[in-house]
Amino acid sequence: MTERITQYRNDGLTFDVVDSGPIDGDVVVLLHGFPQTAESWTAVSELLHANGFRTLAPNQRGYSPGARPKGRRQYTIPKLTDDVAALIDLVGGPVHVVGHDWGAAIAWALTATKPELVRTLTAVSVPHTGAFLKAMAVGTQALHSYYMLIFQLPWLGERFAQLAMPRSGMTADALAVTQAEVFDSGALTPALNWYRAMPFVNPKSAFTPVVRPTTYIWSDGDIALGRKGALLTEQFVHAPYKFEIVEGANHWLPDQHPELVARLIAERAGT
Repeated sequence: MTERITQYRNDGLTFDVVDSGPIDGDVVVLLHGFPQTAESWTAVSELLHANGFRTLAPNQRGYSPGARPKGRRQYTIPKLTDDVAALIDLVGGPVHVVGHDWGAAIAWALTATKPELVRTLTAVSVPHTGAFLKAMAVGTQALHSYYMLIFQLPWLGERFAQLAMPRSGMTADALAVTQAEVFDSGALTPALNWYRAMPFVNPKSAFTPVVRPTTYIWSDGDIALGRKGALLTEQFVHAPYKFEIVEGANHWLPDQHPELVARLIAERAGT
């Protein structure tokens, strides 16, 4: 598709998209995490544009004002991956898929279940879901993920998220955007429904490996994601694989290390 995409529809919902860069460039789909929006990819996108890539960054289910269905069952991983698949079908796949945080979890799931839509995968921060679950059982990931239990609780989860973000290492600029685009816009509860839908994860599908060239970027200062899951991820990639450790960095890599993230995306896309 050689026309700009500002919105698209799937499952009766309307999603907003930031479509930028050379219109005829190879497409990179950028999936944001919690509690951010497409804006979190701005710095990375600009660097990718300079390398000839077109970027599509959707505000995903719960974040786009026209895509906030009620009820946690509306935020299961199959529904979230179908939303991204609809965008790729619209632009014409396969494409390069990149995700950070929850966006990485959806990128892993999309690549595992719909590999025909994906040329390459770059996952930032969050490991393959199978590696994450194994690390919960045999490592310390469960301790890192205590907040997920708090997020299950109505009202308390919302309040905890608002209090925790300033302590998470986000920059002041990123916090201001999150406050305006998520906390103040009515998106927080729908965004938390991604966590509240986790009990409906299909354990078998969570362990499906990916078969597309993959780069996984993890930072050793990430308080939410331990080393065990990062190291186990290689077991779930049956294709060329690169594991990049960013020393001394926290969770918010696209915001705080856009040059590194963009370079690794471009390198993977060139394979």
